[in-house]
Amino acid sequence: MGQADNVARACVIGDPISHSRSPLIHGHWLERLGITGVYDRRRVATGEVEAFLQEVRAGNLRGGNVTVPHKETVARHVDVLTETAQRLGAVNTVWEDNGKVWGDNTDVTGFLANLDERSPGWDCKPEKAIVLGAGGAARAIIYGLLTRGFHEIDIVNRSPSRARQLAEDLQPQGARRLVPVDWAERSGALNGATILVNTTSLGMTGQPALDLSLEALPIQAVVHDIVYAPLETDLLRTARQRGNPVVDGLGMLLHQAAPGFARWFGQKPQVTDELRQLVIDDMNRSAA
Repeated sequence: MGQADNVARACVIGDPISHSRSPLIHGHWLERLGITGVYDRRRVATGEVEAFLQEVRAGNLRGGNVTVPHKETVARHVDVLTETAQRLGAVNTVWEDNGKVWGDNTDVTGFLANLDERSPGWDCKPEKAIVLGAGGAARAIIYGLLTRGFHEIDIVNRSPSRARQLAEDLQPQGARRLVPVDWAERSGALNGATILVNTTSLGMTGQPALDLSLEALPIQAVVHDIVYAPLETDLLRTARQRGNPVVDGLGMLLHQAAPGFARWFGQKPQVTDELRQLVIDDMNRSAA
């Protein structure tokens, strides 16, 4: 359906897609802001990505969010990439402007905004960061840490070759360093860190536990897990009990959604405690 009825439409695409909470988030904002709009989920197979982008290009959709497994494919097929999306080679947000489809990656924005909100001043000493994992989420988070001026970022991954490749891809100019670290050295690498970020699925509901000793981690270091199911992972619980400031991953999901909403529906939404609780309640119902 096109825009003849003046209803602004957007959606999230992926395969699978039934688990996505994006419609809950955007639906809440549409209601609170009094906007006549529709945001739904759409299962799109790999061969259907270009057809989806043509709908956006033609104005039948204002745009949408992109989740696995399409982030890299969409990045190759949009008309214009933002600088962030170009650097990361992945897109999670698309919109139409003057007949062209733009692609952005707002995971960086979501990551930084979540930390700024939940742990103000987390980047006041941008010395050494530890990132566990070397997938797409790690790529966005490392890029975000670089924009905040961290001098050294250690990339700790179970596959050393992926950590080395990621370090080569994102290595900045100047004195700052991206350092691949063997998984066996993960606990010792925490010495001197000012932030630890887990981007792996370890510790997520239904996944193996994250085996990591925090003994070497400074007590003032922020511990952030981008996993949000469960909301408090074993990593966050252990860190909190020993006195480290902790940040869960739900805020990243909420904040990464806001820039797209503003593009499609013309108003900037707010990430509120009400929205956070709405998603937590939905997660609890799903787990029951």
